[in-house]
Amino acid sequence: MSFFTQELMKCTEQFDGRKCIGNAMYIPLGKNNRLKLHFSTLGYADRYEALSLNVVDKNNGVIDRIRINFKDIWGKKQVSNPNFQDGIIPYIWNDGNKADWYVYKPTPRDMEILSEQISDYAELFMEQSMELKESDYPTMSM
Repeated sequence: MSFFTQELMKCTEQFDGRKCIGNAMYIPLGKNNRLKLHFSTLGYADRYEALSLNVVDKNNGVIDRIRINFKDIWGKKQVSNPNFQDGIIPYIWNDGNKADWYVYKPTPRDMEILSEQISDYAELFMEQSMELKESDYPTMSM
């Protein structure tokens, strides 16, 4: 298992049926929908500063996508490294032989925040396994 998939596993523990293929993860959201997750760069090679999420319909392809920038959910983090006195925005650096968090390693709380973002997005596309009965609809009385 690669570093990327290990990190994806940490922030998706709440999901059943996860499958990793290459550096991506797929999570079933019902009969037809899948959530695809992978770390992505924002213009600098080998510097992964975001998590990309794509909702894929098995029959129709990608139906929605979003990118969660670490800067937006975690902000700048203070570190003891004197080269980063103003702090650093977390990212994964891949030097060709090894990938790892650069200078700042996300805490369990950071990963929990990322996990909540993933869950909130996934909930928007989860397919209902049961149809609503007519009695489930509110009625209007006049």
